Amino acid sequence: MSNHRTVRCRGPYGGEGAQSVGTDCSDPAVFEVARYDLPSLPVCPIHLGPSLLVASRVLWPPEIRLIGRP
Repeated sequence: MSNHRTVRCRGPYGGEGAQSVGTDCSDPAVFEVARYDLPSLPVCPIHLGPSLLVASRVLWPPEIRLIGRP
């Protein structure tokens, strides 16, 4: 788990490329949300719920992995 501590939250929208500008927060990611045909979305505890609702291509039922500790 320790190697993921430098990963920053990309929630709640998880935009790719040019769409990712301004969609990240400065907190370290604690969870990864699996998405269809896109890389997993690393999120902090605050953005976990919103990312399940508004991020693109989130699997349903959601697959969430713990990658760090807050």
